[in-house]
Amino acid sequence: MKRLPMKPNYKNWIPKGMVCGAAAGSVVFLALTLVIGLTGLISNNTWKVVLTILFAADTLVFAVATLWMLLMYRAFSYNGRRQMSRHIIDGVASYVTLPLGGRGLDVGCGSGALTIAVAKRNLQASMTGIDRWGLEYSSYSQQLCEDNARAEGVTNVDFAKGDALRLDFADETFDAVTSNYVYHNIPSRDRQAILMETLRVLKRGGIFAIHDIFSRQKYGDMQAFVKKLKDLGYEQVELIPTDKSRFMSAWEARWMALGGSAILVGKK
Repeated sequence: MKRLPMKPNYKNWIPKGMVCGAAAGSVVFLALTLVIGLTGLISNNTWKVVLTILFAADTLVFAVATLWMLLMYRAFSYNGRRQMSRHIIDGVASYVTLPLGGRGLDVGCGSGALTIAVAKRNLQASMTGIDRWGLEYSSYSQQLCEDNARAEGVTNVDFAKGDALRLDFADETFDAVTSNYVYHNIPSRDRQAILMETLRVLKRGGIFAIHDIFSRQKYGDMQAFVKKLKDLGYEQVELIPTDKSRFMSAWEARWMALGGSAILVGKK
């Protein structure tokens, strides 16, 4: 029997477990609403009304959350019609060109999608993807990344565990550094410091392409950060919005809570 070719599985940025969990919450609170409201389980009318309203409100909240996550899941799916994840990954990868024999680093590689996309565009070089692969994305793993690289026929990649806050690499190790929607998920009062840690391992003359939700609430004054990099001697530094048409429409950015998405690019 002929063996079918292996297909990459980049998962979904909205874990299926989150969608199922929200749906289960809707069902549980709906059941509680019906039990309290339609039965004589609670004889005190005041408490009965209060609990019925409370559980009904919880049902609505979970139902809305379920619908929102389901729509997000469909939009991000690599197999769906919108395929926003693929569009964003390819868009970020397009900013990265590595020299012959060069080496790039992808921080927070997840399922390996961006690492592999950059490697496919730079067969003359290699890419390293690192991630801590935490419980919140338990379906992601180093093995998944390696399987996806194998499925794509990409051999100029490697993957390892790593911490974005303390990269286990010497200064000026890489010719390029990349990241996609990672740092805003890291609890921190100073995400600009995380960016500087990433840029620490970039060689002089190396390029960077870091995509994230660069809102003031999450990052502070990013225009001041761009100026800081230029004052340090970085070249061609730009913060390019991606939430108005480049990677998504303004409407998508609003309802998906991705407002402030931008890609920080430049040369060290």
